[in-house]
Order: sequence, then C-alpha cells, then structure tokens
Amino acid sequence: MKMLKLAKAKLTSGICTGVFLTFALIPSSLAAKSGGEYRQLGLLYRQQGRFPEAIAAMQKSVELDPKNIMGRVNLGWTQHLAGREKDAAISLWQAIYQEPLFVPAYNALGIVYLVDGNVPVATLVHAWAAILKPNNEIAYFNLSLSWHRLQVYNLAIICAERAATLEPNNPHPLVAAAIAYWDNGDKDAAKRVYAKAIQLDSRYRDRSFLGHLKQAVFSQEQIKITEQILTAIQNHQEFNRSTSS
Repeated sequence: MKMLKLAKAKLTSGICTGVFLTFALIPSSLAAKSGGEYRQLGLLYRQQGRFPEAIAAMQKSVELDPKNIMGRVNLGWTQHLAGREKDAAISLWQAIYQEPLFVPAYNALGIVYLVDGNVPVATLVHAWAAILKPNNEIAYFNLSLSWHRLQVYNLAIICAERAATLEPNNPHPLVAAAIAYWDNGDKDAAKRVYAKAIQLDSRYRDRSFLGHLKQAVFSQEQIKITEQILTAIQNHQEFNRSTSS
C-alpha cells in the first residue's frame, strides 16, 4: 500500500513538473514588462517564423524603449522578413533619423530596397554604408548584386571581389562575382570563380540547391544565370571525361 501511494505521489509530482515546464517554456507577452524583454520575445517569435507576433512584440519594445536604435532595426528587419517592405523602410529610416551614422540600419535598408525592386536607391544606400564602414562585407556584396542588375558589370565584379576578400568563407560573393563575369562576357572567369564557390560549399554543384540564393537577395534572373554557369561547368567536365576515355 505504501509502495502504491509512493508511486502515485511520484507520478503526480512528475505530471506537475511537466506541466510547469511546458508552460514555463512557452513565450508569453504577459511575462514581458520591459523593452528589452519584449525585444527578446520578438526575436524568439521571429526564430519560430511567427512574424505577426514578432512584429507586435518588437513594436511594443520600441514603444517602451524608443532610444534603442537596434530595437528599431530589429523591427524593420522582421517586417522585411514578413514581406512588409514599406513598413520595414519606415522603421529603418526612423532608426537612421535617431542615429544618422548607424551602419546596421543602412545595411538592412539597402536590402529592403533591393528586394522591393528599387535598385538605384538600394545602390545609393549600400554605397553610403560602405563609405561609413570600409570593411563592410554586407554592403559590398549587395552592391555587387545591385550593380549587376543595373548592368554595370565592372563595378559588380569589383564589389563582389571586395566582399569575397572580407568574407573568404562565404560562397555568396563568389557566386555574385561569377554572374557578373558571365554577363560581362568572360565565361571562363565566371566558371573559375564559381568553381571556388563549389570548393567552399559542395552543394553548389546541385541545381536544386540554387533556389536558396533568393534568401541571399539574388533575383530570379540572377539565379537563372547561376544555373547557366553550373551547366557550363558540368558540360565541360563531361566533355573532358568523354575525351579522356
């Protein structure tokens, strides 16, 4: 009988503990009181892909802590991830109004304009971000994509190579350089540079993987050019195999 009571007590204790942990681990706006707590809650929601809740929490964070510039940048970036580019631009301009030399705000704003199709303004914003911070790999990478879309291929190549130097383990700048070389008429250089991207990340051999470049702000047309480069490399390799056998 004692054993039965002890087992029941342990079972009850375990259930109560489990229920407590379950609710304790669920983020709740009721638990947040300060701007910082709402900011962390918003980041958690964003990580979970719950963008409406993330935006609401970050708006509350900005309301409670209006002088926190990074809070406004986080809000703008989350609005961008939710596809609300106009709202994102407003939030980021508000951050810049408070602190005109805050580079992360310009980095995010340039991406917002690039995704929204306003390429000339995106180019200006990223150029200013690169002036403010000369070793700004984000600005140079996105400048490369912008210049490519504006068909200024020489500048696209220069910016992509600068980004690759600043961030040597990231294949994205190499892909950006490759598409700029390709459209500039230097197919061999394009294939050479793209091969370096494959060395960094073998997934770039797989055509189905290239769709993820959209998340890195490559346009659909730029992704198609990347596919052409990959096809050219694969055809060349196939030709070499056939002639050597």
